[in-house]
Amino acid sequence: MTTEELIEKLNLIQKLKCETPTLEIKSAESGCPKRLYDTLSSFSNQDDGGIIIFGVDEKQDFKEVGVYDPQDIQKKINEQCIQMEPIVRPLLTVAEKEGKFFVSAEIPGTDITDRPVFYQGKGRLKGSYVRVGDSDEPMTEYEVYSYEAYRKKYQDDIRVVERASLASLNQDMLSKYIELLKVGKPRLAAISDEEIYELMSIKRDNILTLSSVMNFSPYPQIYFPQLCIIATVVPGTDMGVVGEQGERFVDNQRIEGNIPEMLEGAMQFVSRNMRSKTIIDPQTGKREDRTDYPVLAVREAILNALVHRDYSIHTEGMPIQIIMYEDRLEVRNPGGLYGRIRIDQLGKVQPDTRNPVIANELEVLKITENRYSGIPTIRRTMQEYGLPNPEFLDERGSFIVKFYKHGEVINPIQTENIENNELVQFCKTPRTRMEICEFLGMSTVTYAIQTRVMPLVERGIIKLSIPDKPKSPKQLYYSE
Repeated sequence: MTTEELIEKLNLIQKLKCETPTLEIKSAESGCPKRLYDTLSSFSNQDDGGIIIFGVDEKQDFKEVGVYDPQDIQKKINEQCIQMEPIVRPLLTVAEKEGKFFVSAEIPGTDITDRPVFYQGKGRLKGSYVRVGDSDEPMTEYEVYSYEAYRKKYQDDIRVVERASLASLNQDMLSKYIELLKVGKPRLAAISDEEIYELMSIKRDNILTLSSVMNFSPYPQIYFPQLCIIATVVPGTDMGVVGEQGERFVDNQRIEGNIPEMLEGAMQFVSRNMRSKTIIDPQTGKREDRTDYPVLAVREAILNALVHRDYSIHTEGMPIQIIMYEDRLEVRNPGGLYGRIRIDQLGKVQPDTRNPVIANELEVLKITENRYSGIPTIRRTMQEYGLPNPEFLDERGSFIVKFYKHGEVINPIQTENIENNELVQFCKTPRTRMEICEFLGMSTVTYAIQTRVMPLVERGIIKLSIPDKPKSPKQLYYSE
C-alpha cells in the first residue's frame, strides 16, 4: 500500500477500535513482536491475505504509539517471514504521522496448492494457523489434511475396504450399473465385467473400494457405522430447547443403507415432518398445496451432502446431519468446500469434484445429473416458493445449507426511522452480519443486510470495513 493508504488505514483503526479477519494490530513501541508466525500463517492461509499494522497499542485503547525503529523492524519482520514454509513475502510500507512512524506488512494469500503455510519451528501440523474472527487459531489435523488431499489429489472415495467382498454387494444394483454403463459404448461392452470392475474403480487390486460399498452394498454401515444420516426435529429455533413435555426432539432417526437408500429415507423423514398449506391464486382461483420447503430443493441439498461429503479416514466417524427447527431446516455434511471454489461462486462456476467416482456411479444410475445444477436448482425453487434465499456456510470442516420457511415482514414506515436510529447506534461498534441479524430479530442474514443495512450504506450512514469488497464474508459494518 502507499503511505497515504497506510495513514487512511490508521484513521480507520481509530474509528473501528478493533481488529478484523484481515487486520492485525501490534504495538512494537519497544521492539518487534517475537511471535508473528501465527498471524503470518493464518493470513497466508486465507484467500484475502491480511495486513499487520505496527505502532498501535490495542491495550491502550488503540493508541498510536509508533514503532521503536522503522528500519530495524522491517528487518525483524523479514527474518520471521523467512522462517515460514513456504517463505512469506510481505509488502512493507512505512508512514509518518504526527512525528511517529508506523509500519504495515501486507501478507498475500497463498495459492491453495501451497497451503498450509506454517512455521518451520513447529512443523506443518502444529505450526499451521487459521484466522477465526480476529484471532489466530491452530489448524485441526483435518484442516491440514484437507489442503494436502487437494494438492496431491487424493481420491478417498476409491480407498479400499479390506473386509468387503463382491458377494456382499447388491448384485441387482451392480448388474444394473454395468448394463447402463455399457449403453452406447460398444468398446466397453466388449470388455468382461471383471475388467470393468477394475477400470471403473469398483475394485482396486481386486479389493472393493469405498465408492462401490457406499453405492452398491445393502448395508455399508457394517464397515463404516457413522457414514449415515442423523435426522432430528427440534421443538424450537435452537438446539437444546425442550418442548412442553420436556422432549428434546420431536422426531429423531438414524438413516442408514447405501447412498440411494439414505437419500430416499432422508426425504421420507423430511416429508413427514413438513407441514403443507393450501395457497389459492387470487387471479386464477387455482389451488396449490405447498410444503414448508420445496421438496426438490431439499432433495438436492441432501444429495449434494451424500455425494460431496468428505469420505476420508478423518471424517468417517462423522455422520451427515439434518436438523429441522421451527423456522428453518439445516443440512450439515463433514468436509468444507473442496478446492478453489468460494461460497460466493457456488452455482456460478464449475467446482472441483471431491468424489468423482461416487458422482459418476450415481449419474449412471440416473440418481444425479452430475452437471453442477444442484445449487441453481435450490435457489430457483426457493424463489418460486417465495422463500428467502438459502444460506450456504463453510465452517472449519463442515458445509451447511440452511432453508428458512418464512420471509421477514418489513416494518411499517412509521417505525422505520426509529429502528434505523437504533441500528445506527448498535453499529457504533463494528458488527458482523450475524450480529446485526440477531439484533434486528431476523432469521435470515442475507435479507437483514439487503433490506435494512444496505440502504443505510448507500446513504453513507453505515460504512463498510472492506469497502472495495462489499460482499466479503469478513465484512464489518460501522457508523461514526
